[in-house]
Amino acid sequence: MRSRKFLKAEQAQLMWDAPGLLAGVDEAGRGPLAGPVVAAAVILDDQRPIRGLADSKTLTALQRERLNEQILARALCCSVAQASVEEIDTHNILQATMLAMRRAVEGLRLKPAKVLVDGNRLPTLDVLAEAIVQGDARVQAISAASILAKVYRDKLCAELHAEFPHYGFAAHKGYGTPEHLEALLRHGACVHHRRSFSPVAAALARTAAQAGMSVAASIEVRVETRVDVRTAP
Repeated sequence: MRSRKFLKAEQAQLMWDAPGLLAGVDEAGRGPLAGPVVAAAVILDDQRPIRGLADSKTLTALQRERLNEQILARALCCSVAQASVEEIDTHNILQATMLAMRRAVEGLRLKPAKVLVDGNRLPTLDVLAEAIVQGDARVQAISAASILAKVYRDKLCAELHAEFPHYGFAAHKGYGTPEHLEALLRHGACVHHRRSFSPVAAALARTAAQAGMSVAASIEVRVETRVDVRTAP
């Protein structure tokens, strides 16, 4: 049986390439205050290259949409997965991100021989894996994954906006912009907000405090009313 130390080393940075299919993995939505974290895994087809692949953050929304369509049409296989708000609050955002990445890899129709993951952390996988810092700008398969994850999550945020338009999810995508924080101050948190994130926790505490004050004020009014009735001539 392999030791834990060997398993960890096996997923450290590799100085050689495993023969076979190569998958790129990236995520979108680690920083926002609301919505799931989304991960994508992509195995590109060397015979059908895609021009313009780059880190999704450097592309316009229109460029991402066009590349998203090409990736879905030309890649050997793709998979998009997510970890829910409940999973984020239960496990923390890092572990939820790793969970979404693992689900994305496991969802691939073809099993890769090696997985390249953007960043410096690796999800638990049953294949060889390597973490690459700034991989979304250096490895085309990771760039493709970053685009799929970003486009998919942006569409989810548009759906959240349709459900709760007063938060402005379509514009800020759940990030803690001044407009979003102002909406939290005015409306409190909704079911899609990550309660483990401090701005949301503060909004919930404020709402609870206001509710407690309202209840106390209501009780006081009822008591005063009963006293007035008893002492009336």
